[in-house]
Amino acid sequence: MQILDGKKTAEDIKNEIAAEVQSIKAAGGKVPHLAAVLVGNNGASLTYVGSKVKSCQQIGFDSTLVALPEDITEADLLAKIKELNEDENLDGYIVQLPLPKHIDEEKILLAIDPDKDVDGFHPTNFGRMALEMETFIPATPFGIMQLLERYKVETAGKHTVVIGRSHIVGRPMSILMSRKGNPGDSTVTLTHSRTKNLEEFTKNADIIITALGVPEFLKGDMVKDGVVIIDVGITRVDDASNAKGYVIKGDVDFDEVSKKASFITPVPGGVGPMTIAMLLQNTLLARKIRSRK
Repeated sequence: MQILDGKKTAEDIKNEIAAEVQSIKAAGGKVPHLAAVLVGNNGASLTYVGSKVKSCQQIGFDSTLVALPEDITEADLLAKIKELNEDENLDGYIVQLPLPKHIDEEKILLAIDPDKDVDGFHPTNFGRMALEMETFIPATPFGIMQLLERYKVETAGKHTVVIGRSHIVGRPMSILMSRKGNPGDSTVTLTHSRTKNLEEFTKNADIIITALGVPEFLKGDMVKDGVVIIDVGITRVDDASNAKGYVIKGDVDFDEVSKKASFITPVPGGVGPMTIAMLLQNTLLARKIRSRK
């Protein structure tokens, strides 16, 4: 069994990006500039956005945090989005989700300029991904593909079962794993919370990518020997014995499943760090695309 170490791989990718940024600077070019829009004071969102800003500083990007009040109107947020779209100094930006309930997330995401949509959520970019055109691939699926590629995990002709159908992970993963190339060329089954007899699919899977958000639901008796496991789940579970009062659990019962797996991502330290690294990779791509114009 080999651990797919997202933390180390993400650091490798950041170092590669940092070297490229130094080359851009040396040639007199403009360094990439990423902005993050944060509405309100959601603790998890604050932590996540903070780590994005820190990563930008680490690799030499310019970064801007746009902090907005919880009670901002939808109209005012849309006005801010328009301002970011028109900002010539900005290469890409993300709107941290979830947004407050009085704001229509879909309307906000549709308002983002696809050329600055480094999260890869805009329908234009999703369509370009499906057609295998140059685009911004959603950061978590992009990170998973990088892990598979860098660890030389064989995917061609394999049966991949994706658990979860969100537009952030499940659906893009099903497209990416079935496209031509490496990683890819996989036969994909997309399952979800309404799938009957999920175990029938997982027992026959060569690769399982799970993003359901149900802690440790995937047990050892649900997988076959040699399976490749990508665990995207991340759930806080109360634990009085832990100093923080909680522990982070993935979708996979790691102790059981790791005994059968050929490759497996840990939680934490697997897919999570890769997500931020690939957001930075998308921002670098945005800068390159803008410099061509």
